[in-house]
Amino acid sequence: MARPSALVRPSRWSGTGPALRDPASPPDWYPDGLAHVWLPYAQMKTAVPPLPVVATHGSRLVLANGRELVDGVASWWTACHGYNHPHIAAAVARQLRAMPHVMLGGLLHEPAARLATRLAALLPADLERVFFTDSGSVAVEVAMKMAVQYWINSGVRGRTRFVAFRGGYHGDTTGTMAVCDPDDGMHRLFHGLLPEQIIADLPRDEETTAALERLLGERGDEIAGILVEPLVQGAGGMLFHDAAVLQRLRALADRHGTLLIFDEIFTGFGRTGTMFACDAAGVVPDILTLSKALTGGTLPLAATVASRRVFDGFWSDDPMHALMHGPTFMGNALACAAANASLDLFEREPRLDQVRAIEAQMTTELAACRGLPGVVDVRVRGAIGVVELDRVDIPALKARFVEAGVYVRPFGRIVYLTPAFTIGTADLARLTGSIVRVLSMR
Repeated sequence: MARPSALVRPSRWSGTGPALRDPASPPDWYPDGLAHVWLPYAQMKTAVPPLPVVATHGSRLVLANGRELVDGVASWWTACHGYNHPHIAAAVARQLRAMPHVMLGGLLHEPAARLATRLAALLPADLERVFFTDSGSVAVEVAMKMAVQYWINSGVRGRTRFVAFRGGYHGDTTGTMAVCDPDDGMHRLFHGLLPEQIIADLPRDEETTAALERLLGERGDEIAGILVEPLVQGAGGMLFHDAAVLQRLRALADRHGTLLIFDEIFTGFGRTGTMFACDAAGVVPDILTLSKALTGGTLPLAATVASRRVFDGFWSDDPMHALMHGPTFMGNALACAAANASLDLFEREPRLDQVRAIEAQMTTELAACRGLPGVVDVRVRGAIGVVELDRVDIPALKARFVEAGVYVRPFGRIVYLTPAFTIGTADLARLTGSIVRVLSMR
């Protein structure tokens, strides 16, 4: 068997098109690095080698050979202000000089305190207690743990299961895998390991609403909470639903006495057109999770925000009623400084207006895909543009997009755009135009 480093050979670069002028000479750090790095969501034996990125700016990725690609996915939807925003960079540099990190076990620092205060003020009334973590998956894990312990602290036993929805994705940890779509999701291999959760259809109409009502009536005494991605199920396929779905879920949760959890890891911070998806729906969940764009795509940080009702379930003289969870780097000062700077930008710069402009431009320009062979649907919401296909040759599409000078990363049966909110109209047109041209050649 060849050593892993043997995978880096000239012939393996063919799938990236003209990404490097001299494909036989990748950067000096690349071959040994690729021999030891385990990449996400990639079959390392057969995957096309990743592109060597050496710098970023605005909505651009700079490759090792100096070539620039327009980034259409903003590093998994995080870089909402574009790359290298000077205000965020300056805030992180100041914090690094003062104090990069202290644990929140028995200590508190200003960046975390200010960030929690600002998030509570931005979110709908009653969402007021912020528990910091390092990633979106962990934020959802904490929300689930919080919901189960809320019932235990309230003297209610047996409420340990969650209702989640087909098409949903909530993370890659053991707990969150169990509330992802069990059939079409990426976690089918782990069926025997995962705790049994309840997967239902979203209440989109009378039939599915009645079915969910029956389920909650029959199994309500074992359900700790209802977990949903509001308005857009992101990594499950960029599936859209309307505000009425969330209003039905709030009414059902109230009627059956369970908690409602919104996973806004993807939708939070303007992506769907309002600061949070719950704003557009006029629905206040009991627990809400945030990550992705929280720091403007600079440093890992996540938050689980609880309502006063939920937090009161932990307020006790009994030490066993405390939430026994504490990531080592929770509330990291550098990450909190970046997040505070990101919130500054939402206050000072017209981000939501920019999202509306992106929505209008993508709606117009992606409409050309509707008549193409194999296109099933074209949909746009906020700064999310989706072209759904009957079938997708993902490696071939990725290579053609790179050849076109853009970085677009299809998955499942969709080609999608989630650009930075600061992207220029010309760069956005290059993204949408590349999608139209590449899909025309299928």
